[in-house]
Amino acid sequence: MPTILVVDDDLNIRELVCLFLRNDGLSTVEAADGREALSVFAATTVDLVVLDVMMPVMDGWTLCRELRRASPDLPLLMLTAKGETWEKVKGFQLGTDDYLTKPFDPIELTVRVKALLKRYRIGTAQTIRIGDVTIDRQTYKVMIGSQSISLPLKEFELLYKLASTPTQIYTREQLIDQIWGLDYTGDERTVDVHIKRLRERFSEMPHIRIETVRGLGYRIEADA
Repeated sequence: MPTILVVDDDLNIRELVCLFLRNDGLSTVEAADGREALSVFAATTVDLVVLDVMMPVMDGWTLCRELRRASPDLPLLMLTAKGETWEKVKGFQLGTDDYLTKPFDPIELTVRVKALLKRYRIGTAQTIRIGDVTIDRQTYKVMIGSQSISLPLKEFELLYKLASTPTQIYTREQLIDQIWGLDYTGDERTVDVHIKRLRERFSEMPHIRIETVRGLGYRIEADA
């Protein structure tokens, strides 16, 4: 049973979120601020974190950064009382996977949590299949039906990253950090160049589309 860490300084919200998650078959643990959350995270196996932005002691921005450093692939869903675009951008830049604005529908939250858990399980697989495209991380091969195509390493890693978490938005900064590395000193527009090349390679594959999300970054929209 997946365990969800719910972090919010409002006890009523924590209890509400945990109630709906447990009713949907999920296990929950709680924390009232970022510092407590890190202690719980260190002592418990957590599969996903739901975290508020505005909290005392350690806010959600800092917590998100620390969790992402400790576990790069841990799914994170941010809650906030505000809905400005800049906050969404900041959240995605820090590594959050999804975003929900208060007041929220608890049923929608549980749906989003389950979608993230499903996405994460897809992301940890070594082989990804989208339509008749197979992306194999073990062999670094891409198959279109029975035809094998060869991609340069960075193009392959970029495609695998996007395809492993369909619909998730990645900023250029995130893609640079996760694929080119934190010590990369080149122009982040190199991401755009690689995206363009991938689009050209898969231009005739309608079920795998790399989309630009204006002001945020890139994502793959994939049809099964």
